[in-house]
Amino acid sequence: MRTEYCGQLNQSHLGKQVTLCGWVNRYRDLGGLIFIEMRDCTGFVQVLFYPHQKSVFDKAYTLRNEFCIQVVGIVRLRPNSQINKEMTTGLVEVFGHALVIINRSDPLPIDSNQVNNEEARLKYRYLDLRNTEMKRRLQTRATITKLIRHFMDRHCFLEIETPMLTKATSEGARDYLVPSRMHTGKFYALPQSPQLFKQLLMISGFDRYYQITKCFRDEDLRADRQPEFTQIDVEMSFIFAVQVRKLMEELTRMLWLEVIGIDLGKFPVISFAEAKRRYGSDKPDLRNPLELIDIADIVKNFNFHAFSVAANDINGRVAVICVPGGAHLTRKSINEYRFFVNIYGAKELSWIKVHQRSSGLSDVQGPIVKFFNTEELESTLTRTNAKSGDILFFLADNIKIVTNALGALRLKLGSDLALTKLDSWAPLWVVDFPMFIENSDGALTAMHHPFTAPRDITIEELVSMPTNAIANAYDMVINGYEIGSGSVRIHDYDMQKTIFKILGMNAREQDEIFGFLLEAMKYGTPPHAGMAFGLDRLVMLLTGTNNIRDVIAFPKTTAAVCLMTDAPNSSNPKVLQELAISISQKYHA
Repeated sequence: MRTEYCGQLNQSHLGKQVTLCGWVNRYRDLGGLIFIEMRDCTGFVQVLFYPHQKSVFDKAYTLRNEFCIQVVGIVRLRPNSQINKEMTTGLVEVFGHALVIINRSDPLPIDSNQVNNEEARLKYRYLDLRNTEMKRRLQTRATITKLIRHFMDRHCFLEIETPMLTKATSEGARDYLVPSRMHTGKFYALPQSPQLFKQLLMISGFDRYYQITKCFRDEDLRADRQPEFTQIDVEMSFIFAVQVRKLMEELTRMLWLEVIGIDLGKFPVISFAEAKRRYGSDKPDLRNPLELIDIADIVKNFNFHAFSVAANDINGRVAVICVPGGAHLTRKSINEYRFFVNIYGAKELSWIKVHQRSSGLSDVQGPIVKFFNTEELESTLTRTNAKSGDILFFLADNIKIVTNALGALRLKLGSDLALTKLDSWAPLWVVDFPMFIENSDGALTAMHHPFTAPRDITIEELVSMPTNAIANAYDMVINGYEIGSGSVRIHDYDMQKTIFKILGMNAREQDEIFGFLLEAMKYGTPPHAGMAFGLDRLVMLLTGTNNIRDVIAFPKTTAAVCLMTDAPNSSNPKVLQELAISISQKYHA
């Protein structure tokens, strides 16, 4: 139906007849002339119609935005006064002498050339995707997946598909269940990840596997999370953690260089404990220069009860953030930060303004200054590297509250005061995670997943002190986003059963849920390790948006609803009957 694409016309086409297909992006009737900006998947070109070709001109007069059309015309240079440097085709235009209106368009419920609210964008997603920026993001996504496949092929990885209908296993989030018509009362689960299958592929001897695949988790959503998401899944045999990190870092650096021309450089490596201590997060945004600084040893004998109690409690923490130039903050702004940390359970955010660094107690201001002696103040200012014009924010409470509250405050201050370098990139590896975390009821759960190998510990030591165990795991973080996570896997049958037991699974439950994995581990399981990237988050970062829905063609809302198709919806009672499913009134919508 066409001989050329709109966005590819240039001076090499001058004088040639072309046939174009696409949409009316803009329409202008100047009386004696009709101009349209015509759009297809490659871009835009200007088309004009003259009144002396009456039949074509009359048809062009009826055009409106988003009509789907075919145009036949001659390419010619634009007059110098009409050259459009903002368009790739701005030097040329098409003199239309034939026009076919393939399909008319009703007035649009959204305008893809303007800003629309997200609800409307998701309801009319097929119109929202006509927006140039949305097209660019999805084109970039396709480029990224192509680059990944080329990289994996060069490094001898084999792409292998794993099942979508599988068995429900405990991997951290709730499963999406699929009822079986053939097996009454039984269910498949959609995979939260291909974790167990890729380990089985290593047992099968495939050595290097990867897959770009859909995963499903029934969990609460946010801007960078979806119920169905795409994972770049990688597994290797006979390899150490440091080798996995090196290869995955090489992949990531290649993507940044090829897609946006940025060399990320070598990724620093910090431990989980250091990340939490210095930044209040296990996925710190290192573009932000602020850090959490401990001063419990300085204020152990402090004449302020809240500080001294926390400083002398083994489960307590006293920490401070020094904000460069923050002494200009008003009392109103400071109070907003005090209310902000309350969200994280913190009782009171204290502060000191340092007007002159060298003047001692006489030139600092704040409600807790009166509790400091000269030595305590000088030690605090020295440790925090405070300078004239800075403000210090203090928090004293249990470790978790102080860490979480100041970690969140650090990010807010970085944003509010423009301290975070938004035009930069800050990748890192976070390693040495705890093997287990303790629930409020005292039960242990796996920090990553129950197939992660502990590092440098025997089974006997693990059983006696499980909370001391460190996981042989690693997360890749860029600009405060965890974009990938991996670990060395357990390849020893007895160690895997021990981990399951520590997590509260008896022998019957182990066999019922993970019997196939345990059985496979009896037959010469090789050491193996791997990693999984969130493709959606990668694309989100590389296209400069902060919303994962911007890089998915047809995403769900934060309530896991598709506004366009109205999914999920009620099912036909006859279908439910065939599946032996009944809906209780309690949950019936």
